[in-house]
Amino acid sequence: MSGCRCACAKFSKSGFLMTKPADGRKRVVIEGVDPEVNAGRFPIKRIVGDIVQVEADVFGDGHDRVTCHLLFRHEDESHQQRVKMEPLGNDRWRASFPVNKTGRYFYTIVGRVDHFGTWRGDLMKRLEAGQDVCLELQTGGLLVEQAARHAEGKDAIQLNEWAHILRTDCDSEDAKVVALEPILAEVMEEYADTGLETKYGRELAVVVDREKARFSSWYELFPRSCSPTVGKHGTFRDVEDRLEYVSRLGFDVLYLPPIHPIGESFRKGKNNSVTAAPDDVGSPWAIGSELGGHTAIHPELGTLDDFLHLMAAAKKFGLEIAMDIAFQCSPDHPWVKEHPKWFRHRADGSIQYAENPPKKYQDIYPLDFESEDWIGLWDGLKGVFGFWIEQGVRIFRVDNPHTKAFPFWEWVIGEIKRDHRDVLFLAEAFTRPRVMERLAKLGFSQSYTYFTWRNTKQDLTDYLEQLTGTEISEYFRPNFWPNTPDILPEPLQIGGKAAFMSRLVLAATLATSYGIYGPAFELQEHTPAKAGGEEYLNSEKYELKHWDLEDKNSLAPFIGIVNRARHENAALQANHALVFHATDNPYLICYSKKSVDGSNTILVVVNLDPYHVQSGWVDLDLDKLGLNPREPYQLHDQLVDTRYLWQGSKNYVELSPLKIPAHVFRVLRRVRSEKDFDYYL
Repeated sequence: MSGCRCACAKFSKSGFLMTKPADGRKRVVIEGVDPEVNAGRFPIKRIVGDIVQVEADVFGDGHDRVTCHLLFRHEDESHQQRVKMEPLGNDRWRASFPVNKTGRYFYTIVGRVDHFGTWRGDLMKRLEAGQDVCLELQTGGLLVEQAARHAEGKDAIQLNEWAHILRTDCDSEDAKVVALEPILAEVMEEYADTGLETKYGRELAVVVDREKARFSSWYELFPRSCSPTVGKHGTFRDVEDRLEYVSRLGFDVLYLPPIHPIGESFRKGKNNSVTAAPDDVGSPWAIGSELGGHTAIHPELGTLDDFLHLMAAAKKFGLEIAMDIAFQCSPDHPWVKEHPKWFRHRADGSIQYAENPPKKYQDIYPLDFESEDWIGLWDGLKGVFGFWIEQGVRIFRVDNPHTKAFPFWEWVIGEIKRDHRDVLFLAEAFTRPRVMERLAKLGFSQSYTYFTWRNTKQDLTDYLEQLTGTEISEYFRPNFWPNTPDILPEPLQIGGKAAFMSRLVLAATLATSYGIYGPAFELQEHTPAKAGGEEYLNSEKYELKHWDLEDKNSLAPFIGIVNRARHENAALQANHALVFHATDNPYLICYSKKSVDGSNTILVVVNLDPYHVQSGWVDLDLDKLGLNPREPYQLHDQLVDTRYLWQGSKNYVELSPLKIPAHVFRVLRRVRSEKDFDYYL
């Protein structure tokens, strides 16, 4: 249809749909926006108080100048704030905005041809060349006149005065002065015509969490093993007696495995035996009995009031309780009778128990996310979160989320955080990389990682550079665990005390959030159930344990020192500036971190060999550390309170596994005082 003036469309011979835009006069292109996850499908993540920095490629055809703005708003606001983007060169632009409260922020970019800026730039070139600019000044007067139509009050009067001078006194020096006035450019920017402004094709999101989403230290214990009496089932009141101990170690999150009634049918015995003795306590993850399910409490632990009392007591010690959410059921769970459609059935009509062939877990029924009653299932699971949120729980460690449907997690986390923005979710998903990343994108605040199996210098370097230096860092917050009740990694089995110490330092300084399963960790529990396996012998998952917290070989004092260093050094509370430094010894790993404001720098060196003294030369990137190669600098070891004076990039270190196999240095720069003596800051 020749001469069509509407937004009509047709197919070309190649099959591509050709459509006229709604307004073809918009000449600016916006692309290469960063940060942006999956073309805007998922939000990035930040913490209250962060600054979100946004970059984009913004350009137009021809030689006209362009200008662009970053627009942003909080979800509670309808009005978008505008920040002018600054050019970085080669059509790349940057701007930033603060995120000052939890919830979601939204941002996008707009760009337009800057007719006034183009005119002013060309005018300056003509003036420098000594050309007659009368006509150009009159043209500028028209632009100013147009802007005046959008202005009000004093600004409108002033713009009209300037326009009059440019149009009627173009031969005067006054007109040239007015044209080049910085205030004119500022006012013209404020009242620019945005009718032909190009807007980026989507609004991008930022999920903003409280500080604990980024920086937290977790301690896991089994309440039933907290009794001071050997062989007696522990209670919540016994856990209260442990709070001072956990707090003294420097942790701020106390994570409890499931606290619900445990099933009787097919209960597992000690060491995961399929035959349980009458006094076997079973696995806490086999949830549900005639006493209740996911909203009930195992009676031997106490009552709901006892749990609430524990949470209140923990708060006094600076501890927040993290609750385990394991969406699976024992055969005795009330849901099995009340909602049989929530479970998958086998050919003989029986419910399918959990399997990981050839392993069988007859004490657990997984939920069926392809159930005909999937809506009822989703609502029921959301109700579990809702119940515990009503009790005051705000941190959930979610067991095996990768075995539940992705759409469910996106929905339920979104629903919960809409009403409770302070709730945090830790994904316990030791699984394939893309699966772990998807869970993080869907809304999990933190994620378990492969740190447990990254042991060599190269493996650690490669993995951390991926976590902190790629797009993954926009949405994936790692939580490093040297051990868990399920995993006793080989280095801890064979490496002795030095392995526990070095793995602790690595976890606590490489990641801003980390955790240990205690007291197994500080007491260096290291015996596997079988050679080549990662299960503990006499695992606490299946029996009561009695831990001697006064053991003279306990790592508790060392753990306290490491956690104190984390809390006293802002550099260890952020992952944005992790830098690895070269060493000439493959058993020595060296890295540094800086605080967001640059005022605090930490340098770490760890001996990865638990058997031998390792020594060598570190080659520091002084530019990244902000150090002058001609000036000495002091290193204050946070672990042993000793100081060293270094200068230049190459310096010698020696670490013995028989002592402390790591340095955690605070870098102190030399400062010259007014009284002409040096000190270090």
